Amino acid sequence: MRFQVILNRDGGTLRTLDLVRFEDELREAFQSAGHQADVSIIEGKDLEEHLDQALASNCDVIMVGGGDGSVSTAAGKLMGSDKALAILPAGTMNLFARSLGIPQNLDLAVAAFATGVIRKVDLATANDRIFVHQFSIGLHAKVIRIREQHVFNSRIGKIWASVRAGLKAMFRPPRLRVELELDGVGIGRKTAGIGISNNVFGEGHLPYADDPAGGVLGVYVTRARRPGDIFRMAIQVALGRWKAIDTIEVMQAHEVVLRLLSPHKRYGCAIDGEICPIDTVTRLKILPGALYVLVPSEALSAS
Repeated sequence: MRFQVILNRDGGTLRTLDLVRFEDELREAFQSAGHQADVSIIEGKDLEEHLDQALASNCDVIMVGGGDGSVSTAAGKLMGSDKALAILPAGTMNLFARSLGIPQNLDLAVAAFATGVIRKVDLATANDRIFVHQFSIGLHAKVIRIREQHVFNSRIGKIWASVRAGLKAMFRPPRLRVELELDGVGIGRKTAGIGISNNVFGEGHLPYADDPAGGVLGVYVTRARRPGDIFRMAIQVALGRWKAIDTIEVMQAHEVVLRLLSPHKRYGCAIDGEICPIDTVTRLKILPGALYVLVPSEALSAS
């Protein structure tokens, strides 16, 4: 296969990696497996331009290394094309990469891609904006907004900033009134937060989907309002104890319409970990099989 590799030096753990050494090792691994690889080390502001160039080339696979924002941008560009996306897990939690069965160590991920296979997976949209993992409002978005006020230069630093932001947010959680339509069925809720995921989160691990081609949105509405309840909920979510969580209402749908009835502009929303403006009405859809991805052969066998 022909690989076009794009490494965002400003994204995720690549900021602290010796990219020249990594590029040499990546080329050697792919050439040993009979592949061709062109590598570009770029700044984050140039990502979309390089993605467009890769899409216009004769490559088979576009590999993107960077944080969650880089992966989300790449997925939006490649949606509906005949080129496959390979994700180097260089973000903080790499939840979409985990869903695809990609090793979290960069060297192991490259080795797995050298013998990988191509499959189709789902994407989701929020008012036509692509996301690969999750759209959220309320508590989760507030945590991210507080976290981004801190300076961190490493994965551990970002995790620690997230913990501090979470502790701060739980003592003043948002209070939202919303209407939801799930496949045309309407419900009203008062909540501190809502998450809507690209496929349903699996049990017993960090919040990511076991089946990235399940063809359904996961809808998670927080019932917790008091700090102690929110803290216990956060621990259970991190451990993937969805069956034991009585403070989250879990639902599924193919299409969701979210209407905000309370003041909301200051909250914003989070899309794949990035804060974005939010509309009064957000329409979310699952897009089955919208993206080709390269995954380890073991991951495809397991699926």
